[in-house]
Amino acid sequence: ASVSEPAQKCCTENIQPFLTSILEELMGPVSSGFTEVRALFDKEVNEIIQDFQKTNDMTRLKENVDQLMTLPFNSVKMEPCYLKVNLLQELLQDLKSRFKVYHIDFVIQRTQNFMQELMENAVYTFEQLFSPSHQADSARVATTLEKVKLRVLK
Repeated sequence: ASVSEPAQKCCTENIQPFLTSILEELMGPVSSGFTEVRALFDKEVNEIIQDFQKTNDMTRLKENVDQLMTLPFNSVKMEPCYLKVNLLQELLQDLKSRFKVYHIDFVIQRTQNFMQELMENAVYTFEQLFSPSHQADSARVATTLEKVKLRVLK
């Protein structure tokens, strides 16, 4: 009881007025990182669709979809997504000194983990909604791929 009132006053006067601006500042890199994840997924699926339209090869399509499943674990392809979040390092340095925010690397790592998890969910959902083995009519496969991609991106 004796600590509650001074702590409440400290938060109200020294932290709460800055929370909105801090969140806005931090959300820039986070949002751009997640936007990059979305763009990468879109690009990879578009390449699968274009390849299938050229070859009309169901075996190759299955291989491409299987390869898509490894995308979240492909550090080279995911790197541009992760780099967007690295901007938090600079932003959090200011917060570290002003508000005693520690473990900046942990915040960045957790954000990157969430990005990888989002990609895992996207490729898994894509695979579940589009199973090449259930596609009998190869003429409609490209259309189905596009519809599934749009559904996952939604």
